[in-house]
Amino acid sequence: MDAARAVVALHSTDPASTVLSALARAPGATTADVERALYDDRDLIRVLAMRRTLFAVPHDLAATAFVAAGDTVAAQQRRILHQLLVASGVTEDPGPWVARAERALLDAIAAAGEATAPELAAADPLLATRVTLEPGKKYETTQSVASRLLTTLSAEGRVLRGRQVGGWAAPQFRWTTPAAWRDLGPVPALADAAATLARLWLHAYGPARPADLQWWAGWTVARTKAALAALDTVDVVLEDGAPGVLLADDADEVAPPDPWVALLPALDPTAMGWKHRDPFLGTHREQVYDRNGNAGPTVWVDGRVVGGWVQRADGEVAVELLDDVGRAAADAVAEQAAALTAQLADVRLTVRARGWTAVEKRLRA
Repeated sequence: MDAARAVVALHSTDPASTVLSALARAPGATTADVERALYDDRDLIRVLAMRRTLFAVPHDLAATAFVAAGDTVAAQQRRILHQLLVASGVTEDPGPWVARAERALLDAIAAAGEATAPELAAADPLLATRVTLEPGKKYETTQSVASRLLTTLSAEGRVLRGRQVGGWAAPQFRWTTPAAWRDLGPVPALADAAATLARLWLHAYGPARPADLQWWAGWTVARTKAALAALDTVDVVLEDGAPGVLLADDADEVAPPDPWVALLPALDPTAMGWKHRDPFLGTHREQVYDRNGNAGPTVWVDGRVVGGWVQRADGEVAVELLDDVGRAAADAVAEQAAALTAQLADVRLTVRARGWTAVEKRLRA
């Protein structure tokens, strides 16, 4: 949990990234340790909140994330569900229809304790109803109301993702409720929740532009300004000359860290922590991010991205360095790649929620 708290939250759109991001920050930890925090101790809770992205957050931050950033996501997803029901010819009055489906879904989860989306769809005809996505396009498809409704209710904090089906790198979850999983505690007021989230982010990622916080949280300009106004901050000039802000309590000088290297997974919270990434990325954006700005697996040396990595079909973790980092750092990177190969063992990583990066394509060729 300390690893998650240090970066506010761990990305969880790709479940494998959650585990690998935690392990990269907790030397000596194992995948079993991370699974224990997620599923036994339940100290990490998966939330759909900031930027409509799935994160694993410390338990005591879950309610804050839902209130501060999940509210707009939930409202958007509910509107989309209503529109899909009408466009798919299911009903002309989606409000009452969705209310009945919600009751059916929550009753089915309560009866089962935990259930997958397909199991919930099979539990009631309303939940099995299909809506059409992207009608008329070559990638037109359908989706069950159960799946759509789970997305909405998860952004509201009314259902939670429980244990995965098929291991820590698998994409399917069993769904449950806070009452059955772990109570999320008191619900904060919006202004308090937004200020708390802004403070935690600025402590982890500052000094930074307010626009970086706005992007990371998925906020409006108004909510970003209000959250920052509630904090004690100081204005600073960033390395690239841009204006930024810093928590006043963090303004003291700190000693430079010891030399370090890290192999961070795709969608790692540090690689996805800022909208403006040039200070740590340099000229490597097109090499280690996909066309939509999603980070692939990255190699870091002393706070900057110097390359990328991939797991090949035989399980080997292969690295490509894009900078000359010196013999000592290169050897340390090679050692970490060998250690990660051993740690992954029989698990094979797949690309989820993003595209292949240029480095990954070259290393897999």
